[in-house]
Amino acid sequence: MSRTPQGQRASLDKQPHEVAAMFDGVAERYDLTNTVISMGQDRSWRRATRAALGLRPGERVLDVGAGTGVSTRELAQSGAYAVGVDLSLGMLHTGKRARPEVPLLAGDALRLPFADASFDAVTISFALRNVNDTDAALRELARVTRSGGRLVVCEFSTPVNPVFRTVYLSYLMRSLPAVARTVSSNPEAYVYLAESVRAWPAQSALAGRVAAAGWGRVAWRNLTGGVVALHRGIRE
Repeated sequence: MSRTPQGQRASLDKQPHEVAAMFDGVAERYDLTNTVISMGQDRSWRRATRAALGLRPGERVLDVGAGTGVSTRELAQSGAYAVGVDLSLGMLHTGKRARPEVPLLAGDALRLPFADASFDAVTISFALRNVNDTDAALRELARVTRSGGRLVVCEFSTPVNPVFRTVYLSYLMRSLPAVARTVSSNPEAYVYLAESVRAWPAQSALAGRVAAAGWGRVAWRNLTGGVVALHRGIRE
């Protein structure tokens, strides 16, 4: 199945035009919907991502899949110069209207519009799952990062407690779309979200892919019991 908004969703083969169109359709209420469906945890996940990057004033950090720039603004609180990139023009338009001070650019995670070794740190939050070639995206992130630079991937993952995992997966497939209907302009997009989370590799499998893409000292830390995981690496 291959559908795009309004009232539709991208297929799990993640064609870029479908993913971009899906996010165009949810852009206006995207940040509010995320806060509601995460029960406010999205704010703490953004803070944890910033802390894990260990940013210092004057450094350059790239935020891929930045959406409306709320994550980019969080990174800038470190004193680093933070630039956001996203595939969805609708998300960027909404973000530039809401946060005109945040640098936001259109770009594809597989073909980033930056020279080699341009950044001290790179991050991608809740967007690596939506790229149709995960390994190529991780290599492209490495390309634009200087030697010794840092990567943090913040992404939905696999809860470690079996009982909690069962409850969480039930929430994803049954309750999340129902909650999204009350706040989102395109609740069908959140059916795709639930399906893509369920299909995503667990923590150890993703760590292996990060290492294979050229990142060293790869480690991860679970947040909210493994609902989200932060994967970290150093550019070799």
